[in-house]
Amino acid sequence: MDATEKTGIGRTGILVTRLGLGAGTIGGLFEEVAEQTAIATVRRALELGINYIDTAPLYGHGKSEVRLGRALTGVARDGFVLSSKVGRLLVPCEKAESLWFSNLPPLMPVPDFSYRAVRQSLELSLERLKLDRVDLLHVHDPDGAYDEVMQGAYPALCDLRAKGIVRGISVGCWDASLLTRFAEAAEFDAFLMPGNYTLLNQAALDGLLPACARKGISIIVGAPYESGILASGARPGARFNYATAGDQILEKVRRMEAVCSRHGVPLQAAALQFPFRHPVVVSVIPGARSPEEVETAFRMFEHPVPAALWDDLQQEGMVR
Repeated sequence: MDATEKTGIGRTGILVTRLGLGAGTIGGLFEEVAEQTAIATVRRALELGINYIDTAPLYGHGKSEVRLGRALTGVARDGFVLSSKVGRLLVPCEKAESLWFSNLPPLMPVPDFSYRAVRQSLELSLERLKLDRVDLLHVHDPDGAYDEVMQGAYPALCDLRAKGIVRGISVGCWDASLLTRFAEAAEFDAFLMPGNYTLLNQAALDGLLPACARKGISIIVGAPYESGILASGARPGARFNYATAGDQILEKVRRMEAVCSRHGVPLQAAALQFPFRHPVVVSVIPGARSPEEVETAFRMFEHPVPAALWDDLQQEGMVR
């Protein structure tokens, strides 16, 4: 597959490369990343021809956006596509805490899906990014907040889109059933979906992906490595879904590695390319914490994968 092939998001006119970059890791996800390394990571992605980068206020409590702003200084604005998120306002605090991010600034994310909060959140993101616009804006993890999104965030996003302040609107969350509700009830351009359509989990086939096909909604697959295990393989301490993988997941990944080995395909290559077996998927956005990890993802995305590999995984009951 061609990592830099560009595909359109919905009817927005936005063209993103098949391989994108998730910027949660440069905000210190799981472990700290030095600022210069973070900047070099983003710039290496751009040098390779990757044009799509996704961030959020939640990532490092603003640190990801600040570092992206520094990395993108001097880069032509039409040389990249950027998405960020709304739904978490960063408010000052004495000491910030997080289960996932380290070395945080004194800011804490407060859930808020109101109309006012969407506008305020975008303004603050643009200040951190040192930009005048983002291309795509996601509602971030609105679990249990469907009504609040439809009454507040969604009208705000529609206004921003109508005025050309953003080109596309989206929801980003793990819950495929919730995304299906949004697909049926509203006019979103895309969804950012971590999990639910990976080598380890294809739950999105049950309702979400068919609904997106009907409505013309594009899918961006986040976390294609399922927090790490589909890149590292089934080693002790491998992460799955933000936690240490259990025995059942480790055994399934070992079986997948065996099938991939028979075909001469690294597991990581299969993980990055699998989501494109469904036509609504336009991009995958693995995280990277160094230029070397970006380069590895690029090579894995372009590694040849024979059709027989997918057939064998399906015949052995490991993918649907």
